[in-house]
Amino acid sequence: MPILVEILFFILGLAFTLFGYFIFFKKNYSLINGFDVNLKAGKKDESYARKVGIIEFVLGIVILVADIFVVLV
Repeated sequence: MPILVEILFFILGLAFTLFGYFIFFKKNYSLINGFDVNLKAGKKDESYARKVGIIEFVLGIVILVADIFVVLV
């Protein structure tokens, strides 16, 4: 069972980190569901997308560090 948790943490952390990287640093805002439509409607702006990107990026790093901690302990 613990090996399954470690694999799940790694995949989840990697996914969040990559999505956050592409949204925040590469400005690929189309990865956010419905963002293009909301941007055209004026409901969301670029600062919202950057916030989502940095939150996902940091959350992914935290999950990866937790995974490393689980593996080492």
